[in-house]
Amino acid sequence: MTDLLSDDERKTLIAPLQLTGWDYDREGRAISKTFVFADFVAAFDWMTRVARIAEDANHHPEWTNVYKTVTVTLTTHDAKGLTHKDIALAQDMDKAAQV
Repeated sequence: MTDLLSDDERKTLIAPLQLTGWDYDREGRAISKTFVFADFVAAFDWMTRVARIAEDANHHPEWTNVYKTVTVTLTTHDAKGLTHKDIALAQDMDKAAQV
């Protein structure tokens, strides 16, 4: 099982993500963000890129897609909260959205 982020790690690692639009619940169990793309195809292309990244990391997001909008929640279910896996996937999602 993956270890939960400590309070200090959450403060340090989540602050830069908040600057890019990520929110987190104050209990430290999840982070979320809504990505808006030019159209459905752009959103689906991004989801496909992220799906490959998530599969390689064996860490899968909770997400919904409506037309050009994708809403994402990241948490590590077996750890019951945020781990380094969530932070890494959030960073990868942000990078993939900039392509």
